[in-house]
Amino acid sequence: MWKVCIIGGGKIGQTIAAFLAESPNYSVTVADRDLEALKAIDMPDVAITQMDAGDADAVAKALKGFDAVISAAPFFLTPTIAAGAKRAGAHYFDLTEDVASTNAVRELAEGANTVFMPQCGLAPGFVGIAGAHLAAEFDKIDTLSLRVGALPLYPTNALKYNLTWSTDGLINEYCNPCDALVDGNLVKTAPLEDLEILSVDGVDYECFNTSGGLGTLAEKLQGKARSVSYRTIRYPGHRDIIKLMLHDLGLIRKRDVMKDIFESALPRTDQDVVLVYCTATGRINGELRERSLINKTVARKVNGTHWGAIQITTAAGVTGVVDMVRRGMLAQRGFIAQEEVRLPDFLRTEFGQLYTPGDMTALESAA
Repeated sequence: MWKVCIIGGGKIGQTIAAFLAESPNYSVTVADRDLEALKAIDMPDVAITQMDAGDADAVAKALKGFDAVISAAPFFLTPTIAAGAKRAGAHYFDLTEDVASTNAVRELAEGANTVFMPQCGLAPGFVGIAGAHLAAEFDKIDTLSLRVGALPLYPTNALKYNLTWSTDGLINEYCNPCDALVDGNLVKTAPLEDLEILSVDGVDYECFNTSGGLGTLAEKLQGKARSVSYRTIRYPGHRDIIKLMLHDLGLIRKRDVMKDIFESALPRTDQDVVLVYCTATGRINGELRERSLINKTVARKVNGTHWGAIQITTAAGVTGVVDMVRRGMLAQRGFIAQEEVRLPDFLRTEFGQLYTPGDMTALESAA
């Protein structure tokens, strides 16, 4: 049995705790600075402890005796939590989409005796595992397009959007430069640009550049692929309103105001859908081919409790790879990137199965 500490008692942290606590292989503790939030966690098999995640010494002290720590805290706390995990000798996992935070974790992983595995959620996270799986099917990969969206099932406002996860993370994605491979070169592209339209099951969507979702996959495929990109899926019209708010109204320089607007005007919902749409082209046996992997996850009950789709997919992303490290299916020390995880192995874990492999649609066509 692994003793695991989850730092961050929000919705995603609670989902991770619930999934792990249902398994006989884990003993679970949730840590947060907010004592009232901790008291609201109503899970008899989950312990709680108060912790200041902004203090590396306090984190290290609290993590003594734990096998692993999962950070479900805001991205700006990532370096401190990772540093505390290293001092405590605990394996480290997080959900961050922030590039600078990931680079800090990678530096901490150098010479470490434990695992450091950031970006383990949905995007980055599962989408990188799926993208690497697609790319590996080609003798010579040309393009890899990763598209992911967490959307309300029943959009009602002009943005056609409800809050389903971290507002700080959402704004970060809309504002920061985006990694991509263009003509074989690692570049930074502008967020909210490169608008595309796609249709799945008769529903129209738009997608556009956002930051962080690609993880380290573009770096891994440099010198192998010509084009690798990540874009966020939304309902049509969303991108234009966000651009108006950020650029025309200048809220890109007032992110705290943007956060307040989102949290006061956009209700949260657990009636959501997560769409993963990955497509690759390249050569197989000398022939130009295209292959796609499409997965749709909707909000549903897991172990008798209703969870939103973004909660299920994010929590399954990190708990799946934690389980693989526990079982010795991945490296036992140093930095681990998502593309090092084999998709079939991930889907066979007790948590990876929550991505419902039966709904994992693989499409192939001649290009």
